[in-house]
Amino acid sequence: MIVQIENLHKSFKDVIAVNDISFNVKEGELFAFLGVNGAGKSTTINIISGILSKDSGKVIVCGEDIDKNLSKMKNSIGIVFQNSVLDKKLNAYDNLKFRASLYGIFGKEFKDRLQELTELLDLKDILKRPLNKLSGGQKRRIDIARALIHNPKLLILDEPTTGLDPKTRITVWKVIDTLRKEQGLTVFLTTHYMEEASDSDYVVIIDSGKIVAEGIPHELKNKFAKDYIKFYNKMAEAEEYFLSIGKSIKKERDFVQVEIESTEEVHKYFAENPLIFDDFEVLKGNMDDVFLNVTGKNLKEV
Repeated sequence: MIVQIENLHKSFKDVIAVNDISFNVKEGELFAFLGVNGAGKSTTINIISGILSKDSGKVIVCGEDIDKNLSKMKNSIGIVFQNSVLDKKLNAYDNLKFRASLYGIFGKEFKDRLQELTELLDLKDILKRPLNKLSGGQKRRIDIARALIHNPKLLILDEPTTGLDPKTRITVWKVIDTLRKEQGLTVFLTTHYMEEASDSDYVVIIDSGKIVAEGIPHELKNKFAKDYIKFYNKMAEAEEYFLSIGKSIKKERDFVQVEIESTEEVHKYFAENPLIFDDFEVLKGNMDDVFLNVTGKNLKEV
């Protein structure tokens, strides 16, 4: 395990931010940590990265107990915060050079590492440009390069693609996937985009400081989300049929939706009333449904 958290607790006066949580992150996996603002995500990340002290519990990161070897542990992690931490007075190149110097990376070693990151993140045309002349997506690529400059074992991404255009989001994830496949990088992710969480190896959902659900995405969908059928053509007939057999429906302007326990039910309904299946689709429950059913909150709206 690259991260081991046992009975972690943190309070701010009368507010319990993290309430006795435990979880593990396996080496090389994409780990998603989900929760609304104020759920305890940032507090946990700040403790893992050594920015914030804990009240109690055990935290081991990259084999180091943060109570004993905090400085050594910090050399093994990289962090991309939701808000950029680049120095606005420096251009992209100088930001990266300064960051590398903090890890004792100078001269040829820095040039070689910068070349690797430039090719990986397509930085060639923006390295010497002032930060205020860069777009949000370009700044985010520099932020990722900053976090990777010292070849960390663990990369913490706090809402890495929030506010980015779709093309830049795809670019960011291509880079992350490449690093995971080629270098075995472990990624600890928080995100508002449930499709990103769906691609994770393991998901932990935290609410009001407590873990309320965890597992691989497929297991969570099966446990907390329902499948459903949408009828687009024979809407009145579908509504009449399902109400007659005691099923509740969701009626919208252009479709009627029926929740089902499993896709096997579709065969039963088709055999009983094939005429209503003129224009329809069967949809699997997704991570948005999981989060809403577990917490009662919509992550996209908070």
